[in-house]
This record gives sequence, structure tokens and C-alpha cells, in this order.
Amino acid sequence: MTQQVPSTEPELAGVRNFRDVGGLPTVDGRRLRQGVLFRSGHLAHATAQDAVFLSSLGLHTIFDFRNAADQKLEGPDVALPGVRNVNLPLSDPADGAEFWKMVRDGDLDQLRAVLDDGKGAARMVASYRSTLRNRTAEHSRVLHAIAEDSVPALLHCAAGKDRAGISIAVTLLAVGVERDAIMADYLESNAKHRRYKVQRSGSAQSAYTPEVMELLSPLFDARAEYLAAAFDSINETWGGVDRYLEQGLRLAPETRERLRARLVD
Repeated sequence: MTQQVPSTEPELAGVRNFRDVGGLPTVDGRRLRQGVLFRSGHLAHATAQDAVFLSSLGLHTIFDFRNAADQKLEGPDVALPGVRNVNLPLSDPADGAEFWKMVRDGDLDQLRAVLDDGKGAARMVASYRSTLRNRTAEHSRVLHAIAEDSVPALLHCAAGKDRAGISIAVTLLAVGVERDAIMADYLESNAKHRRYKVQRSGSAQSAYTPEVMELLSPLFDARAEYLAAAFDSINETWGGVDRYLEQGLRLAPETRERLRARLVD
């Protein structure tokens, strides 16, 4: 049985960016059900108390969108008894590995070369568009699983912002959540207590100067232009959300109805 989560957001010591997506409005005047769809950053550093809280949610499935490089850096998710864990990497095993190594270890000149003058934001826009267009199989698998029985579900990546953010947005689109509400939920990842803690090598003085943090900010911000670019790619590639869901994600009308029954009051 689905359990209701507390009305106030929990303070998790080792898990960033956790939240219940319940309560968002749909275009037909309904609301997303609470206690069935959650999002967060990785669970690798969850404390024992965090694990107790997560276990209390009655989770059926955790979808982890991290790749092998992410898992090597952060570690595996903590094990929660009775919960199914599904790993669906939303970036190729080597995609961006050298780039992210440079983010962690590179010097100021290297960072300037790849991130300055709008290049960081442009990289994020391109990534969002590519993930939306090219990861239809993974998103389809998540939605079909949720439609069948995989709720309550938690969707996460490393920071809970980009890969998980796109996957949550796709799920919300599929059940008719208002577009503005999807965007507002995505932008919640900018709250200070939610943000991913950037890991940089070197001394604090050299690794976290104001210029370095300014250069890195496009990578760790949730910006409306990023998700808007993903939405635009739906129209450009499929001509609209309905065709995207039907042709891109292979969601039959009856599957969409089962999704709504699982997620919407």
C-alpha cells in the first residue's frame, strides 16, 4: 500500500535534492498523487537515518540514471530492503568522462577554454536536447514500468537535476501535468540546500575561487533554458507531445491511462 509522506520536506543528511513530486496540477484540474513519485540526487552517501526515512516510503523501484563513471566516483546506492534497483545510464559510459575529470581537476585556463563565453550553457542545452531525442528507449522503459507496478518510485541521477530532471519532466508530460508546473518543479533544484556539492581537487583557495565557481555555474544550475530546449526538441523531432509519447516512447493510449491511474488523483 502506498504510504503518505510527511507534509514538510524531510532534511536528509546524505541525500541532496530529495522531494516528493506530488501535488502538481494537471491540465484537466487534477493533482499528482503524493507518495508515489520521488526525485533526488544519488543515495550513495545516505546515512542510516536517511535510509530509515527512505525505507518508510514503501518504495517499489529506484531508477538510477548514473553511469559507471558516476558510480565509481560516488559509490553505489545504499541498499534498501525489498526495493528493486534499476540502473539505466542516461549518458554513454565514456560520454563526458574526460570533460568531468577536467571539471574536477582542471586549472583555470582549461576551465576558461571550455566553459567561458557561454560555452558551458551551450553544452548543457545540447545535452538536454540530445538526452530527450536519443534516450527514448530508457524513458519508455521507465514509463512502462511505472504504468505496470513500479510505484512508489524514486528517480535519481548524481545531482538529481539533469538526467533525473528530464526523466521526471517526461513522466509529468505523459500524465498531463501543466507545463509551467513542470518547469517550476525543475527549478526547485536551485535551492541552496538541494544543490550538488562540486568536488574540486587542489586547495580550497585555488579550487573554489569566485571565477572558478562562476565558470562552473552553468553546469550546476537548473536553468529554464535547458528544460525549454528539451521541450523544443520534442516539437522539432515529433511535432508535439502526443506524437512523442506515441511514436518516440511507444506509449499506447491504454498505457497512458494506466500511468494516470498510478500517479494522478
